[in-house]
Amino acid sequence: STSAFTHIDTYHSPSSMGETTTQVHVQPPPSLNETEPSIPGNGNIEGQTMQSLEVEVFDYSKRAQWLRAAVLGANDGLLSTASLMMGVGAVRKDVKTMILTGIAGLVAGACSMAIGEFVSVYSQYDIEVAQMKRESTRDSHELEEMKKNLPSPVQAAVASAAAFAVGAFVPLLGAAFVKEYKVRLGVVIGAVSFALLGFGGVGAVLGKAPVVKSSLRVVIGGWLAMGITFGLTKLIGSTGL
Repeated sequence: STSAFTHIDTYHSPSSMGETTTQVHVQPPPSLNETEPSIPGNGNIEGQTMQSLEVEVFDYSKRAQWLRAAVLGANDGLLSTASLMMGVGAVRKDVKTMILTGIAGLVAGACSMAIGEFVSVYSQYDIEVAQMKRESTRDSHELEEMKKNLPSPVQAAVASAAAFAVGAFVPLLGAAFVKEYKVRLGVVIGAVSFALLGFGGVGAVLGKAPVVKSSLRVVIGGWLAMGITFGLTKLIGSTGL
């Protein structure tokens, strides 16, 4: 709070006989503008506060789409190619047959993944474009700009095929340089297990999921796939078909 300041001056006038003159000076209180300290850049405090409170929001839906295509493609390439090689290896022990089986599985699987992803994403693209046309009152130029934010079917197809091929190369490289049959099977199983562990871990980190649980789930699923394929093919081969 502010208050007035009073200053009293007392003096003896020489012209008066012993008279004493007293003058009272009342000083008005200082204004609020004078009492408040000046803060440099005070006008920018609000803007700086708002900027400090801004939180960057990342669109995880786009990341999830690419992550789904990449992880599924790599896992499919890894498991399907390794399972084919293990299945054929159950009845044919030469390395050439296993490698040719793996290459055929790589090519067929990559084409299948690319076509399937292209059809799936293109169908979603058509549905979203039709929905935008029904709900939007914008002109054609703005609609074209909105379409650019939709997922590309071609990019999704290429990503899926490339991921499948990367996964399929793991068992192929593991079996290519090992002549001994049992050692070759062990190398393929070990390489595929480490790759599944890595793919599962990367997918869990990017998707903000538990790393250990996700990785173990992927590895156990891969073991089951290879074991079932090897066992059934061995059983069928033993019947003489």
